[in-house]
Amino acid sequence: MACTNVYWAAVPCIHVSTPRRNLVFPQPRLREAELSALTSPGRAQFYFVFRSFQSLQTVARRPGTSANRVFGLSVRPRAVQCARVPAFSASRETAAMAFRCQRDSYAREFTTTVVSCRPAELQTEGSNGKKAVLSGFQVVLEDTLLFPEGGGQPDDHGTINDISVLRVTRRGAQADHFTQTALAPGTEVQVRVDWERRFDHMQQHSGQHLITAVADHLFGLKTTSWELGRLRSVIELDSPSVTAEQVAAIEQSVNEKIRDRLPVNVRELSLDDPEVEQVRGRGLPDDHAGPVRVVTIESVDSNMCCGTHVSNLSDLQVIKILGTEKGKKNKTNLAFLAGNRVLKWMERSHGTEKALTTLLKCGAEDHVEAVKKLQNSTKLLQKNNLNLLRDLAVHIAHSLRNSPDWGGVVTLHRKEGDSEFMNIIANEIGSEETLLFLTVGDEKGAGLFLLAGPAEAVETLGPRVAEVLEGKGAGKKGRFQGKATKMSRRAEVQALLQDYISTQSAEE
Repeated sequence: MACTNVYWAAVPCIHVSTPRRNLVFPQPRLREAELSALTSPGRAQFYFVFRSFQSLQTVARRPGTSANRVFGLSVRPRAVQCARVPAFSASRETAAMAFRCQRDSYAREFTTTVVSCRPAELQTEGSNGKKAVLSGFQVVLEDTLLFPEGGGQPDDHGTINDISVLRVTRRGAQADHFTQTALAPGTEVQVRVDWERRFDHMQQHSGQHLITAVADHLFGLKTTSWELGRLRSVIELDSPSVTAEQVAAIEQSVNEKIRDRLPVNVRELSLDDPEVEQVRGRGLPDDHAGPVRVVTIESVDSNMCCGTHVSNLSDLQVIKILGTEKGKKNKTNLAFLAGNRVLKWMERSHGTEKALTTLLKCGAEDHVEAVKKLQNSTKLLQKNNLNLLRDLAVHIAHSLRNSPDWGGVVTLHRKEGDSEFMNIIANEIGSEETLLFLTVGDEKGAGLFLLAGPAEAVETLGPRVAEVLEGKGAGKKGRFQGKATKMSRRAEVQALLQDYISTQSAEE
């Protein structure tokens, strides 16, 4: 064997570069016979990148090796940055290296070592929609069981030494794990994955591959993107429409293939492998180098993918296509559920059906007709109620007009009513000399208001009324109306209007 230079750098893989091929090994466990098979005398120069200098020493201490020679190769340890190692770039090895979660999607826990830990912040969004910033740490491990978000698939949840990992993201060749507790570099840790979430993502992602392949094969419907949602997943198809018959055929075909228990396997191909050109995919990341990860459903589909997948379609259990919706830019969105999500959906649907049976007092087969009858009855009642409110508004307007207290400021509040109700009163009164302040809604909570009267006065007072009631409004031609949040301050508005009238009278 020719003298071959060996260098090390602290990244979790071994990188071997020869004139013919690039190889990446997840751990430094090459035997001398394997090295002999990879090299030819006088022409190969190898670069081995070990996990750490300690890993190099571990290999060097094996029988038949020494501190300066590993498997008969010349060893030159250099404490340099990865990017400075000849023929090696840390950023370009990102896509070449597979994390433990990608090598074995079914693994639930394993032991690894902390490489680094640095202070960081994480932006989150609560259930109320408000954003918050959490302080914590970005922890990098030698390898990870937790999938970092990518390829349309959300990140895994899990723990490191029972410390919750709130987010996992890819950064170059590494995965950043956000925790709110620091972990010391060099510490051996136990990583556990939230298996329910992981398996759910495996089912949905493999289900997407299957639906995409079948839709393309049966009808030439190409997938342009997809999203793994919290409750359902959506595939964007490059077609302005998809018929109900096509959806039914796709659903039938994918479930037949699930029943056929077709294997799903993951392979790595070199970039110059002719087979790569035959593999479906939407392109590689800009920082990709080394092998291409290919997920294959036997006799159905091969697709470039970084996600976690089932090993057999039988693990999908069943796929239910919920329907289609109009998408962006002349595309169609197809919504689906796979595996356990179908069971949960059926459980929710059955619970709803039982509740409706009790409320409607009829069997499930009559629910639709019963609801239609209720809707028709409700519309009729609403129409009658509106007519009564209009009649009431006219009567109230005449009563106010004929009241001995008429003039200056006139106020009225009703719990029931709407904007139309208040405007009918204002129209019937039709006075431009009196300030009319009408409100409807909760006496102490939210509601609607209307201020009518002389145009100049309303233009001046309208915004101030909205401010007192802590609401918003707009107006023109002697009317200002809007929504209020503090109807309990109506008395303050009345005092404001009375002061304005008194000031105007004094000036005259």
